[in-house]
Amino acid sequence: MIPVANPVVCYNPRMITAQELRHKFLSFFELREHAVIPSASLVPDNDPTTLFITAGMHPLVPYLLGQPHPEGTRLVDVQKCIRTVDIDEVGDRTHLTFFEMLGNWSLGDYFKKEAITWSWEFLTAAEYMGLDKEKLFVTVFEGDADAPRDEESATIWLEVLTQAGVSNPEKRIYYYPKSENWWGPAGITGPCGPDTEIFYYTGNGDPFADDFNDEPANDVSDFVEVWNNVFMQFNKTADASYEPLKKNNVDTGLGLERMLAIFNWIQGELPEPDAYQTELFMPVIRILEEISDHTYQSHTRSMRIIADHVRAGIFMVQDGVTPSNKERGYVLRRLIRRAVRELFKLGLDDTQYSAIMARLVNEQCSNPAYVLQYPELDANRESIVSTIVDEVEKFSKALRKGLREIEKYDSLDGQIAFDLYQTYGFPIEMTQEIAEERGEKVNPARFEDEFARHQNLSREQSGQTFKGGLADHSEAATRYHTATHLLHAALRHVLGDHVHQEGSNITAERLRFDFSHDSALTEDQLQQVEAWINEQIEKDWPVYKEVLPKDEALASGALAFFKEKYPDTVSVYTVGEKNNWVSRELCGGPHVEHTGEIGLIEIFKQKSVSAGVRRVYLRFKN
Repeated sequence: MIPVANPVVCYNPRMITAQELRHKFLSFFELREHAVIPSASLVPDNDPTTLFITAGMHPLVPYLLGQPHPEGTRLVDVQKCIRTVDIDEVGDRTHLTFFEMLGNWSLGDYFKKEAITWSWEFLTAAEYMGLDKEKLFVTVFEGDADAPRDEESATIWLEVLTQAGVSNPEKRIYYYPKSENWWGPAGITGPCGPDTEIFYYTGNGDPFADDFNDEPANDVSDFVEVWNNVFMQFNKTADASYEPLKKNNVDTGLGLERMLAIFNWIQGELPEPDAYQTELFMPVIRILEEISDHTYQSHTRSMRIIADHVRAGIFMVQDGVTPSNKERGYVLRRLIRRAVRELFKLGLDDTQYSAIMARLVNEQCSNPAYVLQYPELDANRESIVSTIVDEVEKFSKALRKGLREIEKYDSLDGQIAFDLYQTYGFPIEMTQEIAEERGEKVNPARFEDEFARHQNLSREQSGQTFKGGLADHSEAATRYHTATHLLHAALRHVLGDHVHQEGSNITAERLRFDFSHDSALTEDQLQQVEAWINEQIEKDWPVYKEVLPKDEALASGALAFFKEKYPDTVSVYTVGEKNNWVSRELCGGPHVEHTGEIGLIEIFKQKSVSAGVRRVYLRFKN
């Protein structure tokens, strides 16, 4: 178990800082026998269905499915998350690309009664959040053909609300279908179940009036969701049926940014419950106001997009993502370039973009709101700045190419504007400005039509990739997952101990494995790696798990190369015998019990990923 970080001393007792909020949440559940575990990396380990960790549950899927967690059955954490689905929506008051999710977990331990009671206590108790009880409303699952109406949660809520002495307790409970009150699986299969959500009423009307038609899940202007208690009771199978889990689990989520904004707005410290006006974003926004001579109120959307994308980019780079044209790298590149386009909208000179971005990244990497929880940001500040600024410089060059390209057209229209945007990332506002200087006018409707068509096509093509999900725990995926250990060991055996895993991706058809090495493997080296793996498979080594203190595990020779933080107690998977093993790694997820279950393999492809990183593809032999 890791210790709870010390909170920041707040200069204004009416306000709460991000670190104070994290500390309050972690210590509340630590007092209730929860082990504090570190955030997993934003980059999932062995999960082919998602580019990033999109919810607190994703790193814990093996344990939700029944695997024992080394820290026990009660956990609490602050998990870093990235959601890419609504990047184009960022700029309003509610959407964020990167966010922190505060969560408490029960793995077959307590269930609905405790989860609901504790969430109400944390939100309303004076020593914690102290929210006005009269402003709180809840929703529960209404039931359908797959699962019954969640009367148990509704009954518990009615008891809690009645004991709290709030007015009209029975009218504070709303029933909704799966679209609102059901969580998971985000992928095809996995743990899932009904949820109950808590909303804070921010409106000025009377929600109990006969002519008041607003409801918590349908009115984002008057209601803000602050907490979600998910009750993992089922496992959705490949044939879309729902089977009961052997043990019921609790998965909760309290959004740090949203709660921070609501609390400080209630205290009168913010003009509205706007996360962008908190310490998390205001350092960037103040710099933008200073250098652009614009105010946040006059250019709200542009400043929000820049602040959000800079923050998301920082955390992506810290967790090993670099800009590229594929997968995670593409998302990072898109965020950086979208931020640069917003700098243009603020009227800033493109020759200054690199210096501006360096200043913004430096500011956030040293912001106490983050550094107190993630000190690695400050420690790695130079490399983070360098990675992001290099991409800004490349985009600035692309912008200049776009300016040269635009001179080739005798007239400009919406189609040309979109082509320039698609090819060079050239903002339509620039095209419109140049057109106006020529005495022309670009109809934005054609641009919007092309943009919408492209956006829909992109979503269709990448839906399964960008959609957050759970790792496939099929037989094939389990065999491939275990094979990653042998492949890792084989590469180190043939190429040397400098090799370490940089990432992997598993489907039912193949295993993709990235590793550190500065040159392509020769045909002889590939054959040696393949032969070594198959030799270990034919020996039918046992694969066994141990739960050990982290320092003891590392001292025993176990490998741990991912950039995530590990808890003090870890799971170690060993291939081989106690005193004669061929692979030993810190790992989670499904594994076979003997290597003979994997089946013989072949390496069918290799390629370069980036400087110093190679990729090989492995599949089962027919």
